[in-house]
Amino acid sequence: MRKMIACCGLDCEKCDAYLATINDDRALREKTAKLWSALNQTPILPEQINCQGCRADGVKTVFCESLCGIRRCALKKGVTTCGHCPDMENCQTLGMITANNPEALNNLRGQAVK
Repeated sequence: MRKMIACCGLDCEKCDAYLATINDDRALREKTAKLWSALNQTPILPEQINCQGCRADGVKTVFCESLCGIRRCALKKGVTTCGHCPDMENCQTLGMITANNPEALNNLRGQAVK
């Protein structure tokens, strides 16, 4: 299982916060903060765009660290990703991600407990 697949199935290696962090890219931090501020209707500063991956050791954005309901649920249930959860297919919270990102669902299904 790839460590950079987030609890929700998104690929952290494709995330702008991750890319800005590993490349120390100020312009990408600024762009991401602006976009995420608009999407979430809350101010997000470029300095807050630092993340080394949802499941990796190290710094995470405030959302990934403490606000993400999917990550909190996975930690509470003791599963590595939602792909290891028996409730994955019927989860409404996860559905908010996978409805718009079929790649995330495919990533999770590849990890599903058989």
